[in-house]
Amino acid sequence: MAHINLLPWREAQLKARQTEYFTVLAVVALSAFALVFLVGQFYQARVNGQVSLNQYLRNEIQQLDLKIGEIKVLNEKKQALEKRIRVVEQLQRSRNVGTQVLDEIAKVVPAGIYLTQMEKKGNTLQLQGKSESNNHLANMIREIESSDLFADATLDSIISDEETVKLLSDFKMRVRIKGLVDDAAEPDAGAAQGGA
Repeated sequence: MAHINLLPWREAQLKARQTEYFTVLAVVALSAFALVFLVGQFYQARVNGQVSLNQYLRNEIQQLDLKIGEIKVLNEKKQALEKRIRVVEQLQRSRNVGTQVLDEIAKVVPAGIYLTQMEKKGNTLQLQGKSESNNHLANMIREIESSDLFADATLDSIISDEETVKLLSDFKMRVRIKGLVDDAAEPDAGAAQGGA
């Protein structure tokens, strides 16, 4: 006779499949959660490392900014010191300028030119005098331009009185003294003019 199974084997098999399904589902969910957690921890560790690196770089940049500030201060002090040294050197060179000017005037004034007045204002020498001819004045200007001490000869005026017979004409001239500190200017401005 055939055996008939009257036990609820289908329900038991369904229950076993459901249990297996939920077990597999739970394992997959736990695995996915663990994987997401590990990936999150990995990227969080990288972010934390980058944040600490950024903070380290900020600290180093602040220290370098302080050093750059100190270097700027030192450069400003150096430039001020160099300006003072230039002024002292120019003052040293122009110490005997009066003697040098008179010696050079004797060299550049040709025969036929008579100086009546000489006045120094800063690094400019103003000359007044009398000339027998304009050719003598032109020769004098050429001598001044080739001089080591004088430069920029500018003839302000030549006056000749035609009402009375005169052999001489009056002239006014300005001459710059090279490398001389301007007495009326600040030392820095004088250094800039002297260095030019």
